[in-house]
Amino acid sequence: MTSPERLRIGLVAPPFERVPPVAYGGTERIVDALAVELHRQGHQVTVFASADSIVPGTLVQTVASPIRDTGASGVHAVPWLTTTLMAVTAGAHDLDVLHSHLDWAGLVLGHTLAVPVVATIHGRVDVSGARTVLAASRCHHVAISASQAADHRPETWAAVVHNGLDLTSAPFGDVRSEDLCFVGRLMPEKGIMDAIAVARITGRHLRIAAKVGTAPVEVDYYEQVVQPALATADVEHLGELSSVERDQLYADSYATLMPGNWPEPFGLVAIESLACGTPVLSRRVGALPEIIREGLDGYFGDDAQQLAFRVADVATLDRSAIRLSVFDRFSARRMADGYLDVYRRVVSDHAAGTHAP
Repeated sequence: MTSPERLRIGLVAPPFERVPPVAYGGTERIVDALAVELHRQGHQVTVFASADSIVPGTLVQTVASPIRDTGASGVHAVPWLTTTLMAVTAGAHDLDVLHSHLDWAGLVLGHTLAVPVVATIHGRVDVSGARTVLAASRCHHVAISASQAADHRPETWAAVVHNGLDLTSAPFGDVRSEDLCFVGRLMPEKGIMDAIAVARITGRHLRIAAKVGTAPVEVDYYEQVVQPALATADVEHLGELSSVERDQLYADSYATLMPGNWPEPFGLVAIESLACGTPVLSRRVGALPEIIREGLDGYFGDDAQQLAFRVADVATLDRSAIRLSVFDRFSARRMADGYLDVYRRVVSDHAAGTHAP
């Protein structure tokens, strides 16, 4: 084992996108930010990801290319997740600690590897069977928000570590349009129909940055529900944008809408928007109250009507202060430091033959 100051850390990314992703890919963006910051701090980093990934340290190929555009999801993604697990099992022997970002599939690694395994759950944990699986897991579980962690007993978690990104390059300018924007998947839980309703009520132009999914349920929802609704308000569907284009959309917008009604485990869209100084209007769900300071970073509302009522109030918010606050609260360095605390604790416990959460 290396010294406690310098660890050999393995990071496991899902096979859906490369690291870093070209466009959409929340978990892969977190893996990238974490790898870059850990490497900057002098740690030996090994990233398990698709062959086209560009990472600091060592890359171990899990799949030849990202599987997202193949339409593989749900049960159809299982072979690729299995391939990822096999690559990790074969390549993790020279590490001090392995950090899985595979959600539920990654928990099996705690049973198969000799090194301690930290497992971040990026998705929902309020699902059937979650309590049983987490209780049986030998991994050290990390939640990405207090809201997410609250679904299970405190002893389930080794820590709560908020997501972080290198946000310093986010564009910022004093000249803004009066447009609203929506960035995210075009599915009911993300609130796309309420976003369109807010645009209709306020009479503002809404720009939507989202790719239509390839799964049949996503295609049907877009064609039967979303597409007809686009004609009911002043809406522009931009499709999926690159990261640079997406950030410029935030920076050019009056406010970002996040009206989804599902319990966001975190909410990367919120910190991306705030880094550009653009306030967020959202429902008070999931982790969003941990990110958005009401009256400072944006406002909450229970439905489209309430959110529309708050649109005018956005003009009073200090966009420079919003930007500086999110740099401090959700930086890649703060995230990496939180994970390093976990890594060092579990490595020490592993050496001593103990297993804390």
